[in-house]
Amino acid sequence: MNVLLVYAHPEPKSLNGSLKNFSVKHLEDAGHVVQVSDLYAMKWKASLDADDSTDRHANARFDPSLDSRRAFEHGLQSKDIALEQDKLRWADAVILQFPLWWFSMPAILKGWVERVYAYGFAYGIGEHSDARWGDRYGEGTLAGKRAMLIVTTGGWESHYSARGINGPIDDVLFPIHHGVLYYPGFDVLPPFVVYRTGRTDDARFAKIRDALGQRLDDLWKTAPIPFRPQNSGAYNIPELTLRPDVAPDLTGFAAHTA
Repeated sequence: MNVLLVYAHPEPKSLNGSLKNFSVKHLEDAGHVVQVSDLYAMKWKASLDADDSTDRHANARFDPSLDSRRAFEHGLQSKDIALEQDKLRWADAVILQFPLWWFSMPAILKGWVERVYAYGFAYGIGEHSDARWGDRYGEGTLAGKRAMLIVTTGGWESHYSARGINGPIDDVLFPIHHGVLYYPGFDVLPPFVVYRTGRTDDARFAKIRDALGQRLDDLWKTAPIPFRPQNSGAYNIPELTLRPDVAPDLTGFAAHTA
């Protein structure tokens, strides 16, 4: 299988760097083909702006969505964006690896999403009517591919538990799982999370490495998070609210998981 690992950490000698190197070798040893987008090493431009189109006119008004659509449709995207889109088309599975900084992904990875997920590539696709509202949330360009997060955090696991001060880790990661990955069609696997990273010695790293190796071995076996597809009847369209009879006692993030 083809695996794309999008990696966002500035220090190659970090725990993240070691885990990235381990993942690549483990997957390749298992017979998979791996590409790595090391965003800091690539000096990835994080900001979405008018320069993302190769025929930018200096005095023209910049519209992020419409300019993205035009550039994508007419082959006018900057080369770095087009190359990352080609990697996503090529991949059978995508791994996003990053440290949890201020409850989200590092800015450079968010910028990768904002620029690579162009209008017409990852959103703005399909029929919009009273019967369906585009090809998204379970459908879309990336449907049929798998995705998983590898996340590190300095907080204790209890800090991210059901009653922990930081909120449940599934809630913290919901915008990435549901919005960044499920929206364009990925089957989203449960995350691999390493807690309390500052307390990682050689013995603990060996245990983390072994657990990660098992998750990578199971990349095509693990059941995805059972998010509710948008166009399969659970949601009223075009309101895009859950029908009254679907999870009637639930609100918030939990209501969107079957």
